Amino acid sequence: MEHALKKLLSRRTKRRLDAPGRRPAAVLVPLYENEGHYHVVLIRRTHTVKTHQGEISFPGGTRDPQDRTLLETALRESHEEIGLRPGDVTVIGELDDELTTTSDFIVTPFVGIIPYPYPFVPNKHEVAEIVEVPLHALGESPHLREDTETLDGRPIPSYTYNYRGNIIWGATARILKKLLDIIASPGEGKPKGT
Repeated sequence: MEHALKKLLSRRTKRRLDAPGRRPAAVLVPLYENEGHYHVVLIRRTHTVKTHQGEISFPGGTRDPQDRTLLETALRESHEEIGLRPGDVTVIGELDDELTTTSDFIVTPFVGIIPYPYPFVPNKHEVAEIVEVPLHALGESPHLREDTETLDGRPIPSYTYNYRGNIIWGATARILKKLLDIIASPGEGKPKGT
């Protein structure tokens, strides 16, 4: 499955955004396979963090001056937030950059495969809960609501996922939607068990 997903991600051209005035950030989209299905690892942020309090997001954050690349940012933040060691992540591709609507970030998402089970160690100051969701459940219509939201004064497609009371919205939901669309795209090499 990992090879097929890597192939799908490599076939597309990543959309890079240039957004002056926005802070560069990066997230990791950690996936693992369990019982023939991909699962995605998300976090529920605490109410004490600076931005996006209480929201469900991917592990990640703002690029620090010592980060040589945005991938380094995503891996460093994932280690700080959930104890995911960079050496345990096999990065298989990137998704399109996303802008946040409630803060001034430009987010670069990296897709990585991690071992299962994994001994996560959540940072209690930043992470209230680790949320693991099977990707195939997010593709089911009862869990997805489509709408629009406003970004820089213009309407853009908006998505909200509700999985067992966990509400995923904003840039995180847009990133998930793009990943699910890539997985569902017709073509040879489509991964099974999503």
